[in-house]
Amino acid sequence: MKVFNILLAILAFPAFFFSQGEEAGPLSGNPDLYNTKTAGINQKINAGTFDSTFIYKSDTLSLPFFDEFSKNHFEIYAADYADPGVTSDKKYRILDNGTLLPITNALLFTEQQTFRRIFNLETATFIDQNFSATPYKVGDLSNYPVDYITTNLFPPYYIYDTIGTPDISDTVWITSPELFQDSATQFFANLNNPNAFWLDNNVYHNYRYAFEPRSLGVATFDGLDADGFPYQIGSLITNYADFLTSKPLDLLGLAASDSVYFSFLYQIGGLGDIPESMDSLVLEFYVKDYDQWNRVWSVSPAGLSPDEFTVGHVRLEDPLYFKKGFQFRFKNYGSLAGNLDHFHVDYVHLRKLSGYQDTLFKDFAFVYPTGSLLQTYTSVPWDHFVNNPQDKMNQAAKIVVHNGSNLPENNQDGEVKISYSGTTEGTFLLNGTVLSGGNINYGPQTTYSSFHDLSGGYVYDISKSGNDQTFDVLTTVSAQFPNFAGNDSTFSYQYFSNYYSYDDGSAEKAYGPTSSQARLAVKYMAYEADSLIGLLMHFAPTVNDVSDKLFLLTVWADNGGVPGAVLYEDNVFFPRSPIYGTQRNEFIPYYFEDTMKVACGNTFFVGWRQFDAERLNIGLDLNLDNSDKTFYSINNGVTWNQSAISGSVMIRPIVSTNLDVSLNTTELSNTVSAHIFPNPSTDNVTIRMVNGNYAGVEVMNMLGEIMLRSMEETISLQHYPNGMYFFKLIGTEQVYKIVKN
Repeated sequence: MKVFNILLAILAFPAFFFSQGEEAGPLSGNPDLYNTKTAGINQKINAGTFDSTFIYKSDTLSLPFFDEFSKNHFEIYAADYADPGVTSDKKYRILDNGTLLPITNALLFTEQQTFRRIFNLETATFIDQNFSATPYKVGDLSNYPVDYITTNLFPPYYIYDTIGTPDISDTVWITSPELFQDSATQFFANLNNPNAFWLDNNVYHNYRYAFEPRSLGVATFDGLDADGFPYQIGSLITNYADFLTSKPLDLLGLAASDSVYFSFLYQIGGLGDIPESMDSLVLEFYVKDYDQWNRVWSVSPAGLSPDEFTVGHVRLEDPLYFKKGFQFRFKNYGSLAGNLDHFHVDYVHLRKLSGYQDTLFKDFAFVYPTGSLLQTYTSVPWDHFVNNPQDKMNQAAKIVVHNGSNLPENNQDGEVKISYSGTTEGTFLLNGTVLSGGNINYGPQTTYSSFHDLSGGYVYDISKSGNDQTFDVLTTVSAQFPNFAGNDSTFSYQYFSNYYSYDDGSAEKAYGPTSSQARLAVKYMAYEADSLIGLLMHFAPTVNDVSDKLFLLTVWADNGGVPGAVLYEDNVFFPRSPIYGTQRNEFIPYYFEDTMKVACGNTFFVGWRQFDAERLNIGLDLNLDNSDKTFYSINNGVTWNQSAISGSVMIRPIVSTNLDVSLNTTELSNTVSAHIFPNPSTDNVTIRMVNGNYAGVEVMNMLGEIMLRSMEETISLQHYPNGMYFFKLIGTEQVYKIVKN
């Protein structure tokens, strides 16, 4: 659970009360899950009804139940109406009270009393003759099965007659009568996939959030629903959030004497958010005879380390569990506001003939997928690589494995195999002694991180044409003892596109500087000089929505390892704001104004200048650390600080791929720029030229109206109302945003 009232109180103060520096915070949304729940699933035809939805009957699994989450074993609900075995049941809204058959579609009704009104012109009076009610069976089509209630219905109109005036009768119909015939069709399908173990997918199946899991993949519990959105964004509510429910299992014929045990591993936080003491992870068993769930185990974070996995171990003893239809489920209690309070679950194992001492998950496994085989970058423009392939393969490719045996196990050589369109192109040997940390054996219950030089031998084939290329990478490492072979290999991809990237596409935190007019800059050392056309940026939604905050895209030249001359900056009248994607790990393209191409040397910096002090929450990948290439400034770019927060900022420069470096070249000596301070200001604002000659300034309000023209270098705002003003250097296009408060 996260308590945000302190943060909200801070936000109520003016911007200059923010701490000035950099921050990384938890996410509220998870773009890696957006729109995955409904993809390929048939949607309702009639809103507000169950029409065209499916009810699924689950298949039943047998013991042993084992999932270490290296693969996706979640049930996919994608039945089609025409699939074999699919049945349906069509229900009508209104039935005849006697025959229980549906009435005709042409009839309309109301539940309010209607009548015939007869006017007497001679006496100026009228009498009402109520229409008789007709009983019908009326059903609620919002839920299946349908409950029908006998309801008295009336004609949906009124009749007005006048005595003594023949053939004159007015009928007034009720606008939009509330009852009319309708129908909804419920479809039914049987699940029959023994490779799918779980009935729901609220949890986040991932390979990045846990810290050094025992194998590839975990199930992460948080405050996000199956679509990756907060259950109740912006709230302070804590409650049960994610559920992970097994398919029914057949335990009929078993008894406590069969030593049936349920084991699993769990970790708090990991690379995500550490839960608070009142949060918990809960395990429940289903009692079929009573249709109820029993809590059999729970844990709170107290005393647990976010860097360690702990064993959960429960024996099944109650005879009520030994039935066909037994189920178990995990659920977490925590904040519903977003991607918070993480619990990671791994190696779920239900089996018989076990014992209280049998808590060992004896496996040899990859811990993380293989990363990029390129030096430094996860992706580079293909034409840059084609022109400069020398010395670009990774000299320190990281491989992380875990020996889950309680004994030392002999090391084995591994292999990295690269394929293109199904054809093997090259291999690298992973030396077994290097994999095991220089030992002849893997130590018991030990995780090993090793680095391998892939600079010799194979190089990606530069003869391939096109701007986008994808190579398949299969990595295999094994030990000799019997274990789960599925974890002895991992599959990944090497992408080449029109951008440079440091990150792996997975945001575990949200990052940014926290100061008004702060600059954020990420250093890139391109394979060759070229022109940029924009930036790809992944803004991560957090507890506070900052999509209304403004910033200016900026590109800097290199100045001895820190940002130097500004090569490009957005016009202050056309600022940008963070855009949250709705697809898996979506990067939003921000192109430069007027399709401009900005010439850069081999080394350049990309980022922004923000207006407000609030953190803009760019995605931060914690699995790859390139913090030495991340810089920020809180004094208008006069000095720069290297980031002290580990990770890779998810900003990717887009290259034109046309090698037009000669375009748009602008020398700093010809650029007029100024340092305008203080900002925010309560009175005087001083202008100090950085480049060029000062010819005066125009001060404009938010409507673009010129409030003042002056040749002075100190401008007084004392008699102007608080708000935002624009200072335009006369004779230039340079405009600066100044806040008076």
